[in-house]
Amino acid sequence: MTTAIATVSKLAGVVPPVCTPLTPDHQVDVASLLRLVDFQLAGGVDGLFILGSSSEVAFLPDAHRAVVIDTVLQHVAGQVPVLIGVIDMTTLRVLDQARRAVRAGCAGIVATAPFYTRTHPAEIELHLRQIQEQTQVPLYAYDLPVSVHSHLDHDMLLRLAADGVLAGLKDSSGDDAGLRDLIVARNDAGLTGFSVLTGSELTVDNALRMGADGVVPGLGNVDPHGYATLYAHARAGDWDRAAREQERLLRLMRIVRAAPAGRMGRGSSALGAFKTALKLRGVIEHAVTAPPQIPLDDAETEYVRGILATAGLL
Repeated sequence: MTTAIATVSKLAGVVPPVCTPLTPDHQVDVASLLRLVDFQLAGGVDGLFILGSSSEVAFLPDAHRAVVIDTVLQHVAGQVPVLIGVIDMTTLRVLDQARRAVRAGCAGIVATAPFYTRTHPAEIELHLRQIQEQTQVPLYAYDLPVSVHSHLDHDMLLRLAADGVLAGLKDSSGDDAGLRDLIVARNDAGLTGFSVLTGSELTVDNALRMGADGVVPGLGNVDPHGYATLYAHARAGDWDRAAREQERLLRLMRIVRAAPAGRMGRGSSALGAFKTALKLRGVIEHAVTAPPQIPLDDAETEYVRGILATAGLL
C-alpha cells in the first residue's frame, strides 16, 4: 500500500512530539495512538514528530518503533508532514532506523548527535553528513545536550545548512541567548530556508518573536489547540495575546511536578503526567510508561486532574 506523503519547503508552526500510548503489558496501544493523532490534528497542529523524546523513543524496541511508524503514516495519509526520529547511539544504528523511516514515506527524519561514546565535533558533523547522503530526505538536527551530552555547534549547523545537509533544527538546549544568536547568524548568512524550531515549550512566544519558525512542544500532546492558538497570535503579531496564552500553558505545565523528586526521575514525572492527562481527557486508554520509568500514584494523578480542571480541560 502506498502512503500519501505531505512535504513542505520549510517546516514551521506547531509540530508536537507525539507520545506513544502503551498497553499494560507494554505493547503499543494502536487504538489509543490513532485517537491521539486525531486529537493532534483536530487541535490544529502543522506537523507531527513521532519517535522523539516525548514518544519514549529511547525506551522502545525496534518492533515497537515500526508499529508506531506504520500506524501514524498510514493514518495521517499526507494531511500534515510527519517527521520520524531516528535516534540511536551511532551512525550505523541510526542509518538502520533512517532507512526504515524513508521506506515508510516520512516527510523528514530527526537525528541527535551520537551518544554513549564521547564524540568529537568533527565526528558529529560526519555523522550528520553520512545520514543525509545515504537517505536523501530532509534531515533535522536535534540539539539535546541534557541527554546526549553534546551541544551542537552553531557554525557546524549553518555550514551543513549551506551545504544542503540539514533542513532544520529542533533546539532543546534551553539556551535562549544561544538560540537568538543562531537565528541572527542564519539570517545574516541568507539561510532563511533553514527551519529553527524551539523545543522549550514555556518560552515559545519569546522564541517566535526572536524569529524561530515554530515549536516542538511535549505539552502539545495535552493541549495542541493551546499551542496552535499561541502560534496564530504570534503570526498575527499580537504579542500580548501570545504572552497570555503562553502563561496559561506555563500553568498547565505544572502537571510535570506531580511526583516528588525523591520518588522518581523528572522524566518519569513529566511523561507520566502527559500520559495521565491524556487518559483523564479521554484520549488514551492507559497512562502506562515504558520501564524502568515509575508510574504516577493515585495522589499524583489527582494533582494532574486538579490542574487540568483549573485549566478548563476537563
